[in-house]
Amino acid sequence: MVFQTRSAGLTAGAAATASALLLSACGGSPDSGRDAGGKGGQDLLLVSYAVTKGAYERILPAFKADWKAKTGQDISIRTSYGGSGTQTRAVIDGLEADVVTLALGADVLKLQQAGLIQPGWEKELPRGSIITHSAVALIPRSGNPKGINTWSDLNKAGVTVVTANPKTSGGARWNVLGLWGSISQNGGTAQQAETYVASVYKNVDNLPKDAREASDVFLKRGQGDVLLNYENEAILATKTGDLKAPFIVPELNIRIEGPVAVVDRTVDQRGTRQAAEALAAYLLTPQAQQIFAEEGFRPTDPGVWSNVQSRFSPVRRWFSVADFGGWAKVNQDFFGDGGIWDRLFATTR
Repeated sequence: MVFQTRSAGLTAGAAATASALLLSACGGSPDSGRDAGGKGGQDLLLVSYAVTKGAYERILPAFKADWKAKTGQDISIRTSYGGSGTQTRAVIDGLEADVVTLALGADVLKLQQAGLIQPGWEKELPRGSIITHSAVALIPRSGNPKGINTWSDLNKAGVTVVTANPKTSGGARWNVLGLWGSISQNGGTAQQAETYVASVYKNVDNLPKDAREASDVFLKRGQGDVLLNYENEAILATKTGDLKAPFIVPELNIRIEGPVAVVDRTVDQRGTRQAAEALAAYLLTPQAQQIFAEEGFRPTDPGVWSNVQSRFSPVRRWFSVADFGGWAKVNQDFFGDGGIWDRLFATTR
């Protein structure tokens, strides 16, 4: 597969400038840019994971206004939400995303391996193309009757845990790594970590397809004693009133990283590269980062973070996917066919 050369080191300002300067390249032929109502208007598809919907309902109108002001061009942005693993498979199977914001770099890596995204996508934008951070939260029932206060309480007898399915949900994969790291990052061996994670999953009755469904199972259907989910989901549930009890963010936690990437094959076929790159870059601007923060995500912009960090639970010590050898190794060792998750699932079901 031969792709057009991607612009290197794209920043939010550079993306907007490039969009304006190369406007004529975006809307020439009838196919080009998927015309959104004449005058060279653009039509993009953003594919994301389930829990980002609220943030994008606020960010995308702001981007469209910014694009219009800088280029004079109208832009239409369609969206698709679901479990990150499910969304990744849909894009590989033909869903023509221009931009993806998935739950973890592992899923972008799958798109790269499928020939849809060029290698080096993570270097195209500041901060490794990571637009949000989060942490794993433990969400107990009101009054915390089972005494859930930290990782080590999740495998106690009589505790029912709710967490999504790692085969379809990016958030669930972060949960697995968080559980594993709670042992391995405290000096435990791989065998001790596997034994512990297996004991937690013996307390899991069912595996919802994504993080949002896991929240619904726990908060709206009343199933389980404790929910493992994104911190941002716990913050959202507190804001909406669905969660009235305090939640716990363990002080040893995994830094959840949400990436953005332009889908090279789609944008080069459709002539939407400049608009897609501008959207991707906009997600790292202070304006978008502030909205992410208001929706419960930890912003990656240092200036925005300094203004909002008091809203979030302190984490004493972070670990990251790099501590597991990176996403290529994690994909193979943990979630590949016959990997750690398959072993755990076989022994706990």
